[in-house]
Amino acid sequence: MPAPEPVRLIAVDIDGTLLDAASRLPAANRQAIHAAVARGIDVVLATGRAFHHARPIAERLAAPVTLIVNNGALVKTPDGETLARRAVPRDLAGSLIAATRSVRDGAALIFDRPDDRQYVYERIDWSHPQRQWYYDRNRVHMTKVEPLETALDDDPVQVAFTGGVADMRALAGRVRALPSAGDLTVTLTEYEQRDFSLLDVTAKGCSKGAALEDWAARRGVPPAGIMAVGDNLNDLDMLELAGHPVVMGNAVAALKRRGWPLTAGHDEAGLARAIRERAL
Repeated sequence: MPAPEPVRLIAVDIDGTLLDAASRLPAANRQAIHAAVARGIDVVLATGRAFHHARPIAERLAAPVTLIVNNGALVKTPDGETLARRAVPRDLAGSLIAATRSVRDGAALIFDRPDDRQYVYERIDWSHPQRQWYYDRNRVHMTKVEPLETALDDDPVQVAFTGGVADMRALAGRVRALPSAGDLTVTLTEYEQRDFSLLDVTAKGCSKGAALEDWAARRGVPPAGIMAVGDNLNDLDMLELAGHPVVMGNAVAALKRRGWPLTAGHDEAGLARAIRERAL
């Protein structure tokens, strides 16, 4: 049997993988990533976060990394250069907002731009305990516009919704039943213990895995040379792509059932352990 392809690129989810439960960056994770970079291994942070929310993590990491953000809609450098982009046509985004207005409290449009209109929203209750911290940290990038359709002066990279797990599952079903659903990608990220879910709608074919596959090809790395580490539903296709998939100990049950190698949880620096054992 031939030897497995060595790890040449590591794709790391942020929340629940790189960061612990308190959103801290464990020193062991930082050290392991620095060691991988020193070995010549490319490191990619692949996240559902928007760029303005992911960039501070890259800065804390203080290592040369590439960012896949908005669940694969954008590939960027930490200083903001866009390397790849998959946007939702504005007319399609407008029809989605109109079609969901009666069944949700608010929505947001996320754009690839550096100013306070990077995140445009309407009628979102920011006093909700699962949302307030996000607003407090990121409001300099955010603008309220009502109705939201008036903000569609460019193609957004993402239409975003947040709410309880059951509500977002129901909303996802409504979106998938729309006539335009074939031109969209619907991604759920769930935190059942907190009864909180993120529903992201991006362009057709857009995902962490698709963006990672394209970026790795540009770097000359085959899927067999990719290590991917994640914990949630939006990590599934990048784990399926990677020749070296690793699931966090705190991962959702749907990932654990796939039989991939399991590492320790995010509060035990499971990422660092996986990197040491499988890449270094």
